[in-house]
Amino acid sequence: MTAMTPAAPDRTTAKTPSGRSGSRAVALRALLRDKRAVVALAVLLLLIVAALFAPLIAPYDPSTQNLLLRLRPPAWQDGGSSAHLLGTDQLGRDMLSRVVHGARVSLLVGAGAALLAGVVGTAVGLASGYFGGWADRTLMRLADVQLAFPSILLALAVVGFLGSGLWMVILVLGFTGWVSYARVVRSEVMSLRTRDFVTEARAIGVTDVTIMRRHLLPNVMAPLATIGTLHVAAAIVAEASLSYLGLGVPKETVTWGGMLADGQLYLGTSWWVAVFPGIALMLTSLAINITGDALRDVADPKAYRR
Repeated sequence: MTAMTPAAPDRTTAKTPSGRSGSRAVALRALLRDKRAVVALAVLLLLIVAALFAPLIAPYDPSTQNLLLRLRPPAWQDGGSSAHLLGTDQLGRDMLSRVVHGARVSLLVGAGAALLAGVVGTAVGLASGYFGGWADRTLMRLADVQLAFPSILLALAVVGFLGSGLWMVILVLGFTGWVSYARVVRSEVMSLRTRDFVTEARAIGVTDVTIMRRHLLPNVMAPLATIGTLHVAAAIVAEASLSYLGLGVPKETVTWGGMLADGQLYLGTSWWVAVFPGIALMLTSLAINITGDALRDVADPKAYRR
């Protein structure tokens, strides 16, 4: 009787985990070598910490007024004081405290609007790309109709008709931004639905919802990460624009857009009232965009090999 030799291990299966971990390690090392991404991520983390712990970080209440201290310059200018590092505004409110507290609203609006738009757009894109036919035509025509209206004008119209408010702004910016998610997810799903793993899943009786959730959705997360971060930055700018026009968050809530609106009359004499919230808005948008590109590459390590 001949001795049976042990079966050789499946090399593909055995190497898959180590291959994945190796790709992720390569992506992480490449990310750490990208100085722009590291700086952007550090700025973004600093903003998140400032937003979460604003009452502890801000030296003053952002709404406390003192007309005796109105329009004091930053600490490094003549007439400035170390008690107000970034100066005071036209009502004597501390600019540093207001910039720190303004980060809370901006990041909440950006993250909330991007999450809502991502959920709606991903669901629409999965259904449209997977089922095709009349469902695809109907959903894409709805997307075309929305694209016919500039998003900021549509947001202005809806907010002007339904009223302003923090949650209303989040809802409006979320429901006006789902189209970009839907189109990207649809194109990715249309290329994936004919792959062998989808065909085999159908053959063994896996439901359509399970196929979309377990097999298709994980394969579209890389482009969703990029779109999501870009939408966060766009939503922050849109909220600032609405607040600048007086149609966003209520006036008593500290926002960078409201601070820009208040400071535009003092650009010639007290530049800091408008410049510092503008710098905070610019740095936030730039950091989010750069971080989004880096996260896309981490989610898709093959990008580093191109």
